[in-house]
Amino acid sequence: MGTSTGSLRRKKMRLGEMLLEAGVISNDELQAALALQKRSGYKLGRALMESGTISETELHSFLSRRLNIEFIDIMSLKLDHDTVQLLPEVHARRHRSLVLQADTDGLLVGMADPTDLLGYDELQRILKKKIRLCLVKESDLLRTIDIVYRHTDEIDKLAVAVTEDLSDDGIDIDELTADEEADDAPVIKLLQSMFKDAVQVKASDIHIEPGEQVLRIRQRVDGVLQEHQIEGRGVASAVVTRLKLMSGLDISEKRLPQDGRFSMRINTQNIDVRVSTLPVQHGESVVLRLLDQSANLLTLSKLGMPQNILQRFTRLIERPGGMVLVTGPTGSGKTTTLYSALNHINRPETKIITIEDPVEYRLARINQVQVNPRIGLDFGRILRTALRQDPDIMLVGEMRDKEAVDIGLRAAMTGHLVFSTLHTVSAAATVNRLLDMGAPGYLIAAALQGIVAQRLVRRVCDSCKEPLAPTASQQAWLAEQLGEEVAANSGFFRGRGCNYCYLTGYRGRIGVYELLEIDSGLTDSIRREDIDGFLKGCAEKKSYVPLSNCAIEYAMSGVTSLDEAIRISGGVDIDVSVVRSPAREEAAL
Repeated sequence: MGTSTGSLRRKKMRLGEMLLEAGVISNDELQAALALQKRSGYKLGRALMESGTISETELHSFLSRRLNIEFIDIMSLKLDHDTVQLLPEVHARRHRSLVLQADTDGLLVGMADPTDLLGYDELQRILKKKIRLCLVKESDLLRTIDIVYRHTDEIDKLAVAVTEDLSDDGIDIDELTADEEADDAPVIKLLQSMFKDAVQVKASDIHIEPGEQVLRIRQRVDGVLQEHQIEGRGVASAVVTRLKLMSGLDISEKRLPQDGRFSMRINTQNIDVRVSTLPVQHGESVVLRLLDQSANLLTLSKLGMPQNILQRFTRLIERPGGMVLVTGPTGSGKTTTLYSALNHINRPETKIITIEDPVEYRLARINQVQVNPRIGLDFGRILRTALRQDPDIMLVGEMRDKEAVDIGLRAAMTGHLVFSTLHTVSAAATVNRLLDMGAPGYLIAAALQGIVAQRLVRRVCDSCKEPLAPTASQQAWLAEQLGEEVAANSGFFRGRGCNYCYLTGYRGRIGVYELLEIDSGLTDSIRREDIDGFLKGCAEKKSYVPLSNCAIEYAMSGVTSLDEAIRISGGVDIDVSVVRSPAREEAAL
């Protein structure tokens, strides 16, 4: 497998010359690519692909034949951590290379451009072993580099340095409070590595949890926590103290919870960090929510809503007045859905005010107000003032109490379009929740236009997706939901686990939705505060597809796994014997 130094040397020729000699490209095309290379700094191969002269597949096929080396799909490999680390990350990125295998014959190295002889010589100097080359796809190579060069080893080494740096009397506050002068302090470097690692794996949260003799650092990736342990108790105190200083919290207060925030730049990303501390048995637990301010907001079409729900939701948010609620547990994507809705209707002629705790993403042309209960700036006070600011549309981050609900509903009745969120298990349960909060039925009936309930499910990794036969218990569950015949003829998928999904079988998440529009029949039940009648009316609506059914539909189409569909359905009532798919309900529009 691969090629030796001698065979590569015998074929010493520049890529452009080889392609030109073989008649794959013309001289004019080569000159145009060279000009693009000069302007952009791309390697010639990428310049040729960017200009449309040759496709990546054609280039790989040509190089594989011409250099007599094998093309390998990195996505199909399970790489050994120690083997990959033989080549430092800086050289892997510089030379677009990765050590794929080590054996008695030497090292198998994948290169995106095997004609780069200077890079080859440098790799041989660094690795000091016999090298066999193979060709790999550059885009897959770069993605793999991001995955395999995690910062966990660096974090462990820095944690040891922090421990050694601590004095016998504990933490040196003077050192921790220094700013520019402390950039090279071990605790600063440790935090930098933690944040870089979290951003690299697209973690939404970092949990810092002190144990009796260890510090646990857990990252939430695609909704699931991944744990890394650091030995030593003193590290936790130093890390927590520094985070408190960065977020403006009281470092002397360790008995009470505190909340703060700070901003930082990691590589090219602007990250807002929300900090929450909580006293626990062995110190203070800290949870850091990472918000990427440089990321583009999702458009409505990219949220993952089934087409018929998307069309109806778009009509709802384009109405001139009324209340639209988005419900679900913490971390279910409610804020993303609301921001996408605001982004859709954000126009110069429309005045939009949001009331949030905290402001998570900054939007142009939208007046965003941060709640601050410590100075009396709560939801109710801001809502009353916001109504005097002549808004067309208002977003209330969460309906937390009777006052906020009452003001929001009355604003929706008087010609404003009001968005907000609630923590309920389904759209149908939302009206009962509003009544429990003290809102009168007639007010809810007059204001409420629609309710979206949502969850997030993990996507099956496309790189290692394979068919899955349900277990006996899963088959029984499916038969109960779909009926025996449909369940027996349904196919499902799972992720086998690969480098791109960190061996989890999942990569990314997608929303699962249900939308309940309030029609005249439901309005009458709400006005009378007849919950049984309201729930019966929901069950009879053909356009109302329960959230759990949407999850099963995704599993049947291979978007998510059957395990994820079952997980989402836990705690959500399923009242139908046959799944209503979005495609089957388009006639109800």
